[in-house]
Amino acid sequence: ASICFGINPFVGYTLVGIGAAAYSPAKYGILGELTTGDKLVKANGLMESSTIAAILLGSVAGGVLADWHVLAALGICALMYGGAVIANLFIPKLAVARPGQSWRFGPMTCSFFNACRVLWRNGETRFSLMGTSMFWGAGVTLRFLLVLWVPVALGITDNATPTYLNAMVAVGIVVGAGAAAKLVTLETVARCMPAGILIGVGVLFFSLQHALLPAYALLLLIGMLGGFFVVPLNALLQERGKQTVGAGNAIAVQNLGENMAMLLMLGIYSLAVKAGAPVVAIGVGFGALFALAISGLWVWQRRR
Repeated sequence: ASICFGINPFVGYTLVGIGAAAYSPAKYGILGELTTGDKLVKANGLMESSTIAAILLGSVAGGVLADWHVLAALGICALMYGGAVIANLFIPKLAVARPGQSWRFGPMTCSFFNACRVLWRNGETRFSLMGTSMFWGAGVTLRFLLVLWVPVALGITDNATPTYLNAMVAVGIVVGAGAAAKLVTLETVARCMPAGILIGVGVLFFSLQHALLPAYALLLLIGMLGGFFVVPLNALLQERGKQTVGAGNAIAVQNLGENMAMLLMLGIYSLAVKAGAPVVAIGVGFGALFALAISGLWVWQRRR
């Protein structure tokens, strides 16, 4: 709405970011209040699938609407957020999970960083935080990589092809999240780790492609592996976080880790591009490093 009224778009996007940072812990944290155990993995699968499906639908609708009228597209976005506010009114009312919390900035900040310390010192929650942070950092980097990779590897210079390739990852995440909900429980969360390693291998092979069809297939597979990898780790963090600092605090700490990982990985990617490294070589190196990082995380977890 602010952009519609001519306010600087950076201010508008900042507001969206603040809103997302505040809302995400509630969105995922409440799952641990509404359900528990194996049902929590299923609930996360549904949440992840529906979120990705909404992103896909919104991306397509946004493109069509923006071609028609940019201000109309932004106005409809604002109305959709209004609809989301109304939908929130139908979420079951629950007792306050952690009553008596201060709303003053100083105590809230201290409480948050205390939650960071608790979760990063615990072996299981540290395992989950590291896995999800690496996954989402890699996901954002892959989206930027595609923009440079498509013209070099495929010889296609339009703006639509990278969007369609990203959409294949999103479709795959929906499928993988559903499979994780069926096949993984909190007791068998380690089953997701081979999928994480294979994501890196998939990115490595994808970077070497020169035809569109295999690229689509590999990105669909990468997305499926990603959904299968991240959903059980989310559920593990919510369950263990609920027992220590509260599920909402756990998700807030997770968001901090994920955004720091995104900034770090994008920074490394930007440096590689600035240094003149070939985009295919960047993709191969990125995939290999991700596979090695997840392998190291798995080995560390098994030893622990």
